Amino acid sequence: MRSSFACAVLAMICLNPMAHADNWGHWRGPTGNGTADHASPPTEWSSTKNVKWKVEIPGRGSSSPVIWGNQVFVTTAVPAKGSRGSGAPLEFKLLCFDRTNGKLIWEKTATVSKPHQGTHETNGFASASPCTDGDHVYAHFGSRGLYCYTMTGDLTWKRDDFPKMDIRNGFGEGSSPTLADDKILVPWDHEGKSAIFAINKLTGKDVWKTPRDETTNWATPLVVEHNGRKQVITNGQKSARSYDLESGKELWRCGGQTERPVASPVYENGLVIIGSGHKGSFMGAFRLDGKGDIKGTDQVAWVIDRDTPDIASPLLSSGRIYFHKAKVGQLSCVDAATGKPHYMASRVPGLDLIYASPVAAGGYVFLTSRNGNTTVIKDADTLSVVATNSVDETVDATPAPVDHELFIRGERHLFCISAPQ
Repeated sequence: MRSSFACAVLAMICLNPMAHADNWGHWRGPTGNGTADHASPPTEWSSTKNVKWKVEIPGRGSSSPVIWGNQVFVTTAVPAKGSRGSGAPLEFKLLCFDRTNGKLIWEKTATVSKPHQGTHETNGFASASPCTDGDHVYAHFGSRGLYCYTMTGDLTWKRDDFPKMDIRNGFGEGSSPTLADDKILVPWDHEGKSAIFAINKLTGKDVWKTPRDETTNWATPLVVEHNGRKQVITNGQKSARSYDLESGKELWRCGGQTERPVASPVYENGLVIIGSGHKGSFMGAFRLDGKGDIKGTDQVAWVIDRDTPDIASPLLSSGRIYFHKAKVGQLSCVDAATGKPHYMASRVPGLDLIYASPVAAGGYVFLTSRNGNTTVIKDADTLSVVATNSVDETVDATPAPVDHELFIRGERHLFCISAPQ
């Protein structure tokens, strides 16, 4: 029955690939800034109100959902069949759901493996979010490998030859890959030999590999274009850096970051903004035509040294940067061009510990807390709360706004939030 249903659904998808206006193929959305320019999801919901569907997801819900057309993809890791105990082998899975009703279309077990290290008590073993370009979907399980599937679930290639990561404090892996042109960029910062890989997205072969003198880092690269050249922007404990997309050559760097960065960069109008907020505070805006070490030069447009984000990445929307203080529900909003604050470290009702990154859609900003609450504020210079909503379970993953829907991956379920049309 399931195979017949899957075939019917996939046939419908192939016949109507433009059924939806936009996609969310990467955990920070199509712009990399956390914005969905044409989406307008509901601003109010509960665990039952405005829930189009919800489906149970096995395994810890750390990775974020991605959406393309009528397909929703999530990754997870679950105990292998017949195994017991905390040290048992895990099945690393990619799941594909029908966006219209939440039915499982297909699931694939990429590998069965026993992790060589533990993970933080709040982290799972499949924390990296998948990504897709509409032709293939890529599931990244860190030391367990990178897997490329067709949209119908056929394995195209796999890379399971990466060296094992040695993550600081045994907190677990989690950096997500980034698609750019014909490449998929895989960050590999850990306590061993760090690097960044550019892999041909069609063949799985290395295009280039650039060593990095960095330690553990959970941030995801951002690709931007400046004067006809595409740059790969990365966070790092020692330096924020830029690499040439085609060759992997380092273009510029700037020190000042704090320990073990997690937040990913954002970009607008010639400025890349990068921050970190563990054991210190730093956020800097960098111009893209620098060379070498740009610290202390006019290539650094502005710097903020307080209340910067730790785990959640900043959001850049409508010329404003929104970011949490460290891991708490206090929110700052600054002008992206100048760094001048609209407000700083303002407490937002309903929020406590923050892992999910903010997203923007339909003139609103959606701020999600580990307690399951999402507080919706206006996308504006002043803090104006519209609603506080809950799905009644822990949420670590970043929500995905697409069209009139918001997809929230909780600890136990995947929710499609949508008002009746």
